Amino acid sequence: MTTADFRALLERDHPFATGLGIEIVEIGYGTAHAVLPAQPAHRRLGDIVAGPMLMGLADVALYAAVVGATGQAHAVTATLTINFLQKCPARDVHAHARLLKVGRSTMGEVALHVDGVEGPVAHIVSTWAVPALPDRNAAG
Repeated sequence: MTTADFRALLERDHPFATGLGIEIVEIGYGTAHAVLPAQPAHRRLGDIVAGPMLMGLADVALYAAVVGATGQAHAVTATLTINFLQKCPARDVHAHARLLKVGRSTMGEVALHVDGVEGPVAHIVSTWAVPALPDRNAAG
């Protein structure tokens, strides 16, 4: 799946992602790079990025990795656990997602980084329910 195809999928089926302004930079087989551009609406007290914005970014990045590996746009998040490792300054946030296991139950992780900050600001693990592909050999 190309990044343009994935952007069209988000606009059509998942408008919250485009509402957050998430940019899909790259999609590979089981990998994705997405960016949450700095926006005043993403901030909370202390001039840091709000946790729900980081969770949304991680979820979309993992969704891109899942679709990139499985081709299944109907995959859904089953679990998402986020560990906030340090304050996330109100700047562009980069999500680097990779899948650890691909199947009907797919699992992956995301590291969130901000330029100028040493180490990740958050680490996320997530599992996804991926619908079975139709059996092409089944009589229809």
